[in-house]
Amino acid sequence: MANSAVGVIFSNVHDENIPELSRHRTMASIPFGGRYRLIDFSLSNFVNSGITTVGIVTKYNYQSLMDHLGSGKDWDLARKDGGIILLPPYSDETDAPYTNRLEALKGITGFLNHRNEEYVVISDCDVIARVDIADIIRYHEEKGADITMTYIEEEAPIQSGYFMTLTPDEEGRVTGVKINPHLKQKTKCNVYANIMVIGREFLINIIQDAVTRGLSSFGKDILAKNVEGLRIYGYAFKGYCASIDSLEKYYAHSMELLDKNVRDELFGARDIYTKVRDSAPSKYSDGAVVKNSLISDGCEIEGTVENCILFRGVKIGKGSVVKNSIIMQDSVVGSSVTLDCVITDKNAVIRDRRHLAGCAELPYFIAKGRMI
Repeated sequence: MANSAVGVIFSNVHDENIPELSRHRTMASIPFGGRYRLIDFSLSNFVNSGITTVGIVTKYNYQSLMDHLGSGKDWDLARKDGGIILLPPYSDETDAPYTNRLEALKGITGFLNHRNEEYVVISDCDVIARVDIADIIRYHEEKGADITMTYIEEEAPIQSGYFMTLTPDEEGRVTGVKINPHLKQKTKCNVYANIMVIGREFLINIIQDAVTRGLSSFGKDILAKNVEGLRIYGYAFKGYCASIDSLEKYYAHSMELLDKNVRDELFGARDIYTKVRDSAPSKYSDGAVVKNSLISDGCEIEGTVENCILFRGVKIGKGSVVKNSIIMQDSVVGSSVTLDCVITDKNAVIRDRRHLAGCAELPYFIAKGRMI
């Protein structure tokens, strides 16, 4: 069934949520979990559900994304027909990048017009989950829906970036859509998980109609204002789902991977694919101590590592103690260093005898290539 769908992934939409990590890259290419990028989860969900044509909407800072995706072979998407298609941020009518989701969709109508699949599955890169897209499409067809929006029941924050809540009735039909509702306290809400199924021709028609009427917001002008006129249904996703809208959330959800139950649910039944890097196995010296940590290939550890995530090629010097931290690819921690609740971007260097600490709510962040 998912063979009749084409995928569209927005790579830049939520960049402003984590400026620390998206300064030199898109949201889609933010590293996660030791060896993955955030886009790997959306791409793998598509591929595992039989979707073999995926358009990726870019805007800026997408060099690292292109380097990561390559030809798409690591996701079995190096194909003569379809595969991964990078979509530029410009339409045929303007040389200015899009400023909102509706403009971006208008800019890719040429791509959509050249496809013949029945459905479009739209996904962002800020949600980490293993989702069966084919099951959502089946639900979409059973309900005879115009639009199906995937949601999760979670505690919506009092202050957050852009988010959307849904109010479905007993049959699943959405009767209300709220954009950034003002909450005085943390409340259980049905939060849109940024995965949508919609008919391809129907999507093209509503985009063209919105443009002719001068509308500017897909969420406010099309979804929220048309819940009565459109058959919008909500698909409740019950599995593990991590929404990343801040550096604090990035740290918290990364640390959740140290729980075996979370790892089994996220990576167990279906593979999450990523770019393969043929590194040597990690090397541990005689004095190394490693507890409850994810260690990627190519690391060299001489000190103590506890409750940490080390990406590929990380070096931990002799006598150093690294706890509750995320050390990204090819970073170097010198000798006699103490780190606690620290996030380093790629290629960071922490010199000997440095002592750095943050907390779970405000982890200490070291930018890409920075030496301390």
